[in-house]
Parts: sequence; structure tokens; C-alpha cells
Amino acid sequence: MKVVQHLWFERDMDAALALYTSLIPGSRIDWTDAVPVDNPSGTAGSVKMAGFTLGDQSYRAIQAGPLDPFNHSFSIMVVCDDQAQVDRLWDALIEGGTTEQCGWLRDRWGLSWQIVPKRLGELMSDPDPVVRNRTGEAMMQMVKFDIAGLEAAARS
Repeated sequence: MKVVQHLWFERDMDAALALYTSLIPGSRIDWTDAVPVDNPSGTAGSVKMAGFTLGDQSYRAIQAGPLDPFNHSFSIMVVCDDQAQVDRLWDALIEGGTTEQCGWLRDRWGLSWQIVPKRLGELMSDPDPVVRNRTGEAMMQMVKFDIAGLEAAARS
């Protein structure tokens, strides 16, 4: 048995998957196809499907026109090793999208992402409750996470 996330794109699935797989090491588009028969979402060949891998997580996707838009109840979280990774992913995914608080953004297709530095988890699990509180307060003031800012707040 295997659990696989499935994403429904209204449009531009190929462009979205090309971007996503270019940003995360170990990622690839595994296959693409079109539904060969008429179906409720379109005529034969108009509905696209794909399988892809981001890091070590398998996904499936479909481009089948409007249904329900992406929302905050589903997001992809990427835990980054350093600020350079945070910056690179954030800058690529935010193009045409919108920023949100606490490391969240919506890309140009409306998919929510959480771009989170590994260091945030370390600070939030520090045995000292003062460090956790200061880190949490700093986190709530940030849009894109700044590791140096989190560390400075934790030490203040």
C-alpha cells in the first residue's frame, strides 16, 4: 500500500510540475498522459494526468478545468537546511503568487506552500521556554522566514 497526494490543476499543470521538480533535489516528472476518452471534464485528450516526485514524496496530478480551487487545508511544506534554500524556493514559488504570514505563500496556481527553515523547529523545541516563546513571537512577525532574525530573537 502507498499513500500518494493528488493535485487538481485548472490549467498549466505541465508548467507547474516543471517548476516544482526543478526546485527540489531528487524530483522528477515520472509520467504524463491524457485521458483517451470523453469524460465529465472534457473531450478525449483534453484532460491531462501526471505522476511526479518531489524529494522522496510521490504525487499525482490532473489538469481538468475548474473544480474546487486549492486552499489552506492542503499545503506542501519544505523544510530547508539554510537561508539560501529558503530564499531560492521562496523567490521561485512566489513569482505570480501571493505572500502570507509565517513562511506560507501561494504560488501562481493557488497551491499553498510552507517554506520553513530546519532551524525554526530546533528553536521551537528548545528546552528553554523563554527561547521557544521569543522564537514564536518572532515567527509570527515574519512573512518569509529569516533564520538570523529567529536566532537573534531567541537569544535576546
